[in-house]
Amino acid sequence: MDNIEFSGLSLNIFDIYIPALIIFIVGGLLVLSMIAYYLRKKRFKSATIKYSDIRIVKQAGRTKKQKLRFILTVLRLTAVILLIVAFARPRSGTEYQEVTSEGIDVMLLLDVSSSMQGEDFKPNNRLYVAKEEIKNFINKRLNDRIGLVVFARYAYTQCPLTTDYGVLLNFVDQVDFGLVEDGTAIGMAIATAVNRLRESESESKIIVLLTDGDNNAGEIDPITAANLAAAFDIKIYTIAVGKKGNVMFPYQDPLFGKRYVYQPTKIDEKSLKEIAAKTNGEYYRARSGEELEQIYGIIDKMEKTEIEVASHIQYKELFHYFGFLGMFLLILEIILANTYFRKLP
Repeated sequence: MDNIEFSGLSLNIFDIYIPALIIFIVGGLLVLSMIAYYLRKKRFKSATIKYSDIRIVKQAGRTKKQKLRFILTVLRLTAVILLIVAFARPRSGTEYQEVTSEGIDVMLLLDVSSSMQGEDFKPNNRLYVAKEEIKNFINKRLNDRIGLVVFARYAYTQCPLTTDYGVLLNFVDQVDFGLVEDGTAIGMAIATAVNRLRESESESKIIVLLTDGDNNAGEIDPITAANLAAAFDIKIYTIAVGKKGNVMFPYQDPLFGKRYVYQPTKIDEKSLKEIAAKTNGEYYRARSGEELEQIYGIIDKMEKTEIEVASHIQYKELFHYFGFLGMFLLILEIILANTYFRKLP
């Protein structure tokens, strides 16, 4: 990042320090005085030689040299302005920043089973709201590697750990029902995420598991998977989504089209709490979109990356450019005034 500063002191965009300010004020008054002097001189100038009748002179008109004499004034004013800037000692600085962070690897686990179609988070279903909050969570992270695992009857990695959040957000948008055969394999989802994190060298490794059901598929049960995560020092935050009691679920009737039926929400809160406890994580229950937003906000604050920024600026002196150009224009003005634009006494 390039900065310009004057009088040897750093300038941040609009900050002006006293030495440079004094030079600019005095220099500005000098330039204004010179302009006022030239205007007054032009208005009230008197002839060097007086004639009784100047009608013949008026008919002769002004010569090309006379028309161009204003160049001398412009040269002198420009030279003075450049010298004033040179006295303020401008410098060009390039700022270098060294950013160091402890690094956090995050695997997001998202349930895409048919129960996530429940519309207790009206006007949208659970999966839609969960995807929106996951995207908000991703947008708040800095310098962290984040990956995504989706699961129903089986679990698979939708996106491996990456710092390319644009690509990750596109993968989140692509998540939908029907990607995996129906079911809820919570244990397999945790095991898949652990496999992605086990060789990570990050200081902190976490899993954020979101589901609305209980484990009913997969070869690994959730508690065994949690013990596996604990062995690799991986913390798991579990989130259960859905209101208690009966919830409206859509289904496609072959005769009457889309219809709704009420079904009870079945969440194995006990297992989710145990998973979080075994890995020093936390368990949360989201009964609305607002609560889910708050939960992801809490996790975001609890697992913030510590960033240290060290910056230094390398400067290059610029005053000599203004000084040399100002002196050149001043010398040019003197030479022209005594040669091409020379006036007879």
